[in-house]
Amino acid sequence: MGDDAAQVPWGTTVAGLARRILGENHPPIAFGELDPSERSFEYRAEGGTLTVRATDGVAAAVGLHTYLRRVCSAAVGWDTPLPLETARFPDSPTTRLTARIAQTYHLNFCTYGYTSTYWDWSDWEREIDWMALHGVTAPLSLVGHEAVLREAYTRLGLDEETVRAFLGGPSYLPWQYMGNLDGFAGPLTTRWIDTHLELGRRILERQRAFGMRPILPAFTGHVPPQLAPERTTPRTWHSFVTEVLSPTDPLYAQVAEQITRSQIALLGTDHRYAADPFIEMPPVEADLSYPGAVAEATLDGLTTADPEAVWVLQAWPFSYQREFWTDDRVTAFLDAIPDERLLVLDLWAEADPQWERFDAFSGKPWMWCALLNFGGRTDPIGDLQGATDALNRAREAPTAPAGLGLAMEGTHNNPAFFELILDQAWTRVDDVGRDWLPGFVRERYGPDHDPALLRSWQRLNTTIYRTPGPLVFPERFNGVLTARPDYRDLAEPQRLRAQAEELVGYEPAELHRAWEELVEAAEADPESARGPLGHDLIDVATAALARVADRAYLSLVDTALRDGAVGAEDTERFLALFEDLDALLATRTEYTFRRWEEKAASWAGDADERTMLVDNARRLLTVWDSHDSPFLNDYAGRLWSGLVGGYYRDRWRMWAQDLDRAQADPEEAAVRLDQRLDERARVFLAEGASETEPADGDVLTLSRTLLERYGNPR
Repeated sequence: MGDDAAQVPWGTTVAGLARRILGENHPPIAFGELDPSERSFEYRAEGGTLTVRATDGVAAAVGLHTYLRRVCSAAVGWDTPLPLETARFPDSPTTRLTARIAQTYHLNFCTYGYTSTYWDWSDWEREIDWMALHGVTAPLSLVGHEAVLREAYTRLGLDEETVRAFLGGPSYLPWQYMGNLDGFAGPLTTRWIDTHLELGRRILERQRAFGMRPILPAFTGHVPPQLAPERTTPRTWHSFVTEVLSPTDPLYAQVAEQITRSQIALLGTDHRYAADPFIEMPPVEADLSYPGAVAEATLDGLTTADPEAVWVLQAWPFSYQREFWTDDRVTAFLDAIPDERLLVLDLWAEADPQWERFDAFSGKPWMWCALLNFGGRTDPIGDLQGATDALNRAREAPTAPAGLGLAMEGTHNNPAFFELILDQAWTRVDDVGRDWLPGFVRERYGPDHDPALLRSWQRLNTTIYRTPGPLVFPERFNGVLTARPDYRDLAEPQRLRAQAEELVGYEPAELHRAWEELVEAAEADPESARGPLGHDLIDVATAALARVADRAYLSLVDTALRDGAVGAEDTERFLALFEDLDALLATRTEYTFRRWEEKAASWAGDADERTMLVDNARRLLTVWDSHDSPFLNDYAGRLWSGLVGGYYRDRWRMWAQDLDRAQADPEEAAVRLDQRLDERARVFLAEGASETEPADGDVLTLSRTLLERYGNPR
C-alpha cells in the first residue's frame, strides 16, 4: 500500500477496501486525486505497483475494480469468495474513464425487510464494499431510524413503551417507515433500538468516508394515534389501518421538523430525505389540491430543520395506482415542490417508465431505476437487453436522468442484471450479448474459463434473461413452486395453460441446453463449483425445475379432469421434484431458510426477544401478516431449502389428497383446503422449517443427477 494513502481524503478508506478484497499482503497500490470537475478515475500498473487516481472515493473504488476486471479478469460480486488471489498486478497503460451518469442510487425501503433486516456489521461492510466497487453514490440508509422515531416522539410527549409498540417488529419496519402499517408483529425492544442505532452510525460513517451521500427517511404524515387523538384520519393498506395528520394541522410540520432534527442529531445528514406520503395508498382526500398541501407541509418541516433539505420521492404510486394519479393530479403535486427541493426516483423504469408519461417529471431532477424483483424472490429472471434499451432511451431523451439506480426489493440475486445496469453509469452498452456478456463471463469465472460458459450465458440471455419486464410480476411468481394451491384450475384449465406459456416465453430446450453446458463446464473444473459457478448451477437448475414443476402440475390437472382423481404414483413423482430441488438448494447456505432464521435469532437478548425475531423471520417470507390478504400471502416466496421440500411440498400434498373431492364438490373442497393450508401456516410459524437431511453429494454431483432426471423437456 502506498504511503500516500492517508494523504488523499478517501485514501485510507479505499486502502481498507483493497485489503478486504485482496488480502492483507496484496501487491502495492498508490492513490492520487484528479480534478473534481468531472467524476472520473484513471489507473496505471507498472513494475507490480498499481496507481489509482480519482475524483472521489467511490470513483477510486470503481477504478480499482475496473482494473481487476479488465486486466486481471477478476470481478467482486455478491457471491465472490474473498480475498481474491492476486499475487502480482500485471502492467497496464494509463486508462481513464469519466462517469456518463454522476449519481447512482441503491436499495429500496422493502430491501430492508426482505434482505437486510438481520444483517450485522460484517454483512454491511461487505455490502458497502460492493456498493463502492460498483459505483453507488446515493444509498438509501434506514438502519438506526428506530432510534430517531423514539427520540422524536418522546420529545413530542409520548412514552417509550408507546413508541416501541407503534414501531412493531423488525421485519416490518420498512413498511412502518413508509406509513403502510404500525404496531405489527412487535413490540420492538429497547435493546434492538440501541444496537441498531450503533450499527446505523457505523454504516453511515463508512458510506460517507467513501464520499457517498446516503439518503435517510423522513416523515410521511403517519403518526401514533395517541399523539393527536381525534385529529387524524384513518387509511387502509391491505387491511392495515394507520392514522395520518392533515397537512393543514400545524402539528404535521412540527412532527416533520422534530423527526428531521432528531435524525440530524443522532445520525447526521447529507441533506437528502426519502418520504413517500402516498405509497400504495391514495391520499385520504380526493381534492386536487390535497397532495400539494401535503408537499408544502412536508417541505416546511424538512427545511425548518435543514435549510438544505432535498426531498427524494419514489414515483411508484403514479404507476401502482395510476387510476388515481391522473396527469393533472401528478402535475399539481410536482408543481407544488420547487425543482431544487425534489429528486424523483422512477422506480420501475425498465418495465413501466413514468418519465415518459410525465415529460421527465416536469423538469424535476430524476433518476432512472431498475426494480426487477418483488418480495426479494430468488428465481433467476429479467430482461437484460430490454432494460438496456430502456435505459438508452432515457439517456437520449431531451431531459436526461440525473442518475440511475437499483431499486430491487431484495438483493443478492440475479447478479448479471444488476451489474449490467450499474456498469452503464460508466460505459454505454448497445447489444448485451456482444458488448457486455463476454466480459461478464470472463470476469465472473476467470480468464481460463471453459468456452462452454459463454455459450451457456448466451442461451440464458435468450431464455430466462429475455423475459419481458411486466412478467416479473405475474399472478404466480415462481410458477407453481411457491404458489398457494387452490382448485380454480380445475374449472379454468385453459387459464393456467395460457399463464404458463406467458410466464415462460422461450423454448425450454434452450434453457435445458444452457444448464447442461454449465454442468459440463463445472465437471471439467470441479473446484470452480465452489465459487460463483456453484451459485449459477443452482439458479439455472431452479429455473429449469420450476418449468418442469409447471408442466407436471398441468399434467396432474389434466389427469384429474379426465379421471376424477390422480394416482399415488403421479402425485409422488410431482412431490419428489420439490424434495430433489430442496436437496440441491441445501448445498449452499445462502439458499437455506435455516440461515435466515439463525441470523434473526442472533440478535436476541433473551427468550422473549428471540421468539419475536424468529416469528418475524418466518412470517415475512410466508403468510406475511395475520390478515386475510391473498396478495401478501407468499408474496416473498423464496426458493430456499427448508421451504421448497417442506412447507411448499406439504401444501401441494394437501391439494393432491383432495382432488377427488374437488371434482365432486369444488366449493367444499376449496374451503377444506384453505383450512388445512392455514393450519399448515400456523404450524410453520410455531415450529419453522424442518431440518433438511444432508444431501448425498455436493452442488456439482447433485446438478448432474437432476439434469439427467429432469433436464430433457417434453
